[in-house]
Amino acid sequence: MSSGEGTIIIKKIVKGGGGHHGGAWKVAYADFVTAMMAFFLLLWLLNVTTDEQKHGVADYFAPSAASKSTSGSGGLMGGTSMTTEGARVGTSSPPTVTMEMTPPRQRKPAEEDESEGKGEAGEESGEMSDEEIMQQMAEREQEEFEKAEDALREAMKDSPGLSDMAENLIIDNTPEGLRIQLVDAENTSMFPSGGSKMQENLNKILEKVADIVHRLPNQIAISGHTDSVPFRRSDGYSNWELSSERANASRRALVGFGVPISRIASVTGKADTDPLVPEDPTLPTNRRISIVLLREAAITPSAPPGPIDN
Repeated sequence: MSSGEGTIIIKKIVKGGGGHHGGAWKVAYADFVTAMMAFFLLLWLLNVTTDEQKHGVADYFAPSAASKSTSGSGGLMGGTSMTTEGARVGTSSPPTVTMEMTPPRQRKPAEEDESEGKGEAGEESGEMSDEEIMQQMAEREQEEFEKAEDALREAMKDSPGLSDMAENLIIDNTPEGLRIQLVDAENTSMFPSGGSKMQENLNKILEKVADIVHRLPNQIAISGHTDSVPFRRSDGYSNWELSSERANASRRALVGFGVPISRIASVTGKADTDPLVPEDPTLPTNRRISIVLLREAAITPSAPPGPIDN
């Protein structure tokens, strides 16, 4: 190359900020991560929220009417949360929104609770003593007994073939309860002489008795009675066995007419030890079946059990 020619210099200019040395891509990446986080948050919300909560979110972003509430119930979640109802947060856990936002019930002092409890109990019982309560129970039970007696007498009066047997039916109140007695008369017997197979008339009366006593919850005691006329067979069979079998036959009849067997408290035979007419224990009226609806309410001390006037 001659000396007259100039030297050619090629200069390569590299602009700064290009390639991997720039920071513009970080901004774009951050926007992308933020969008993905929002997307996954949306998926999570759709998965854990109820339909009601979804409607609350939708109403927040597209409200049909402005909420007038000043509390949190008018906000995004409508006063509810996405946590399980009743869940509690430990002391080391970060705070979260719970479902129940109702303030705890303000408990009154123990003295006030006790006084109020006594006041309520006093109003319910009317400040009655135990004796007064039992007295009221006994009076209500007695009213039920009187209704049962009237119903049985009406049933006897209205039944063909039984209206003439009013003298065979004796109903009275005893310390044990309402006693219904079916007695023999001069011309009418409940059982054949020396036998325990009941006559048809007794079977009809027991059907009416069963219909009445079935309406009451009281337990039932059945006893059989005979007169004092001596009766003894060669095998030793006496009035004791006879009265017991007659009482048991009456029990079977009542159960057959619908009285639950669980209500039968006792079945006894008393032979001639408890005559209806003590002055003349040989009278036919001493032969009888006694059915007692036992009292559930105790007899008050003012009316202790005593002898029954017959």
